[in-house]
Amino acid sequence: MAENSILTSTTGRTSLADSSIFDSKVTEISKENLLIESTSYVEEEMPQIETRVILVQEAGKQEELIKALKTIKIMEVPVIKIKESCPGKSDGKLIKSVINMDIKVGFVKMESVEEFEGLDSPEFENVFVVTDFQDSVFNDLYKADCRVIGPPIVLNCSQKGEPLPFSCRPLYCTSMMNLVLCFTGFRKKEELVRLVTLVHHMGGVIRKDFNSKVTHLVANCTQGEKFRVAVSLGTPIMKPEWIYKAWERRNEQDFCAAVDDFRNEFKVPPFQDCILSFLGFSDEEKTNMEEMTEMQGGKYLPLGDERCTHLVVEENIVKDLPFEPSKKLYVVKQEWFWGSIQMDARAGETMYLYEKANTPELKKSVSMLSLNTPNSNRKRRRLKETLAQLSRETDVSPFPPRKRPSAEHSLSIGSLLDISNTPESSINYGDTPKSCTKSSKNSTPVPSKQSARWQVAKELYQTESNYVNILATIIQLFQVPLEEEGQRGGRILAPEEIKTIFGSIPDIFDVHTKIKDDLEDLIVNWDDSKSIGDIFLKYSKDLVKTYPPFVNFFEMSKETIIKCEKQKPRFHAFLKINQAKPECGRQSLVELLIRPVQRLPSVALLLNDLKKHTADENPDKSTLEKAIGSLKEVMMHINEDKRKTEAQKQIFDVVYEVDGCPANLLSSHRSLIQRVETISLGEHPCDRGEQVTLFLFSDCLEIARKRHKVIGTFRSPHGQTRPPASLKHIHLMPLSQIKKVLDIRETEDCHNAFALLVRPPTEQANVLLSFQMTSDELPKENWLKMLCRHVANTICKADAENLIYTADPESFEVNTKDMDSTLSRASRAIKKTSKKVTRAFSFSKTPKRALRRALMTSHGSVEGRSPSSNDKHVMSRLSSTSSLAGIPSPSLVSLPSFFERRSHTLSRSTTHLI
Repeated sequence: MAENSILTSTTGRTSLADSSIFDSKVTEISKENLLIESTSYVEEEMPQIETRVILVQEAGKQEELIKALKTIKIMEVPVIKIKESCPGKSDGKLIKSVINMDIKVGFVKMESVEEFEGLDSPEFENVFVVTDFQDSVFNDLYKADCRVIGPPIVLNCSQKGEPLPFSCRPLYCTSMMNLVLCFTGFRKKEELVRLVTLVHHMGGVIRKDFNSKVTHLVANCTQGEKFRVAVSLGTPIMKPEWIYKAWERRNEQDFCAAVDDFRNEFKVPPFQDCILSFLGFSDEEKTNMEEMTEMQGGKYLPLGDERCTHLVVEENIVKDLPFEPSKKLYVVKQEWFWGSIQMDARAGETMYLYEKANTPELKKSVSMLSLNTPNSNRKRRRLKETLAQLSRETDVSPFPPRKRPSAEHSLSIGSLLDISNTPESSINYGDTPKSCTKSSKNSTPVPSKQSARWQVAKELYQTESNYVNILATIIQLFQVPLEEEGQRGGRILAPEEIKTIFGSIPDIFDVHTKIKDDLEDLIVNWDDSKSIGDIFLKYSKDLVKTYPPFVNFFEMSKETIIKCEKQKPRFHAFLKINQAKPECGRQSLVELLIRPVQRLPSVALLLNDLKKHTADENPDKSTLEKAIGSLKEVMMHINEDKRKTEAQKQIFDVVYEVDGCPANLLSSHRSLIQRVETISLGEHPCDRGEQVTLFLFSDCLEIARKRHKVIGTFRSPHGQTRPPASLKHIHLMPLSQIKKVLDIRETEDCHNAFALLVRPPTEQANVLLSFQMTSDELPKENWLKMLCRHVANTICKADAENLIYTADPESFEVNTKDMDSTLSRASRAIKKTSKKVTRAFSFSKTPKRALRRALMTSHGSVEGRSPSSNDKHVMSRLSSTSSLAGIPSPSLVSLPSFFERRSHTLSRSTTHLI
């Protein structure tokens, strides 16, 4: 294999593909083991030398490079001394140390190789700055064993205030600094030499053998021992293109080849070089798996094609293969497929090979296991006890029986793939509540006389125990693995997404574990006088704290799961693997997460049933009534909190929908009451015919118009793209400014119209806003009553009916005639166009004199002829437009200024209304 071969470069120098062996001067010692000598000690042992920087050809012409070089005052200098290995022996060992020395001599420019002979002197430590590591000058300097760096090194040191670094090889940039690479699968020596050279030029280190210090494996195939070890250790496996693309960006400052966004583009996909076929899956699932195969770099062919490398089998359905597979075909379970996607690397096939149920190999392994397993009698006895316990339990359990702890913690097939199933992770789940691993009593003592009250209490305990098991499954099987650090292939979900999905599930689990333990003690030591209601009263406050945060955001949790499953293949594979486990009972994560939403109503029903079977003289009867009341209060609190949460979400939706919406609209005491679509019938708050949306809140009215042109989109910090705002903010009006609500009578020229008589605080007169409702979903009468009721609540008046006044449309010059006609629409379009032209002239930076000159030239004025009347008119119009620059934009004018002209006209009509 080429990965074990010695490489010979074009310069004739022997070069191993291992940076720990090759060095042009001395045997290389890794940088952390360098012997750092003090300057004073070196002065005693070594002759004085001068440091110097030489700019070669194009490097001496770059002003930015010269400017950066003037700010660098120190460089690293290698020092060599001879240390005797043993007394009496003449041979010694070269040891390298690095010291910092001042750069006292200014930089020198070199145009040709001939000048190098005059510059090469043992009295100087020369550093050559070369812009091109491919030309002949660089090759000559490299052959002469000179110290060569690239311009990015100089710029980077100047930016960070660091000394020029020492490197035993030419160093162009630091894109791969601190990266340790290993190669596998390369058969062409020239290609491997080229890649190794580029890595060295970018500051990387090469290792011939793969070990734990290797940060990246560059693979040209998906076979071999190095590849398998890298998968098991979670080391990123990269394509060769990663190195080439990093070299193309060598001149970019602060670029690092190990950044996730760049590195992930060149990772070897899980199914590279794989051709898959599928057996035993439904058409829908098969189509999904074929799409996932292509997304993960593989190909798929029909069943039985000889070119296939893998046959993925649904082991729960397929009992026998329809053909005899060839020796080169891997027949694997579906867990291999989803596990490879989850790890973002091709899993080892030998752990997931499909075997027939009656194969001699399987029978032999079973018989050997039974013969070699110690304490078989004890296991049989435990099995009998388990079966006896199952026969006594009712059918209320939603899941199959859970495995005993010893079986859960054992290392099963696929445990190397599923990091949540290792013995260590099974025993210690990090932040998992301790009660997750607490064992409960497996048997419930049965009284000699099973009373109806005991039967209901037993059902309450069993359902509570099942519920706690479900919560433990959610935490152990889903939440904890997703939160674990060091996941293979990186994090499956972001921490924010995990928090959104699981919310307060651990807190709910802790509370119900305590409730279950108390119920268990009560059932074990049963007595009819024992109080069950006290248990729920004891934890009622905890239930109030833990349930609302989860129940209120359950829909958001559900939407996040669905979105992530569609957008993130690794999360989809993670769900496929874990939802297929028996602990989930064939239920999805969403179906499991809905259990907390259903649990409290279920407990309330059981407590009601328990109260019915409790005698009146039993003290627990009154306690149960209090417990039921406390649960109802918890559920009422949840509903109220959910209503407030939804109300706040509606306000946020308004803020996102309305461009320029004031930030003070967001308030905890405010809620959205109604949204009404209207058309403006007057000149205020916007032009007649404009589409206006009214948002009625509990204490204010937001007025917004439809945007004429929607540009751009909004992107949240988490990357979620929102649609662009479709409305433009006009005014946020407190309801206390509304003095009267006018119900305009229906006439032939006026339909579905109303008006608001308002008095802004800065105005002395009243202002009229008139609208026409465009939707028939909400009757005008209901809308006006709703508006008046909230106005009355705001100004603390009980007579909301007195705020409504019925008026004739002629009295206030209100009509809806021709609002939808073609002529009216054309008129509004002309008005909008004229406004845009006005704004264009207003913000033009062209001087007035230049505009006049251009206009005179365009009209072709004859020499000696005086301007005509038309010219004078145009000139006067032009001069008037230049004064528009001082007029503020209509979108920035406050609402009171809109109403100044109209206030005088309406003062006479509205005097009798106040």
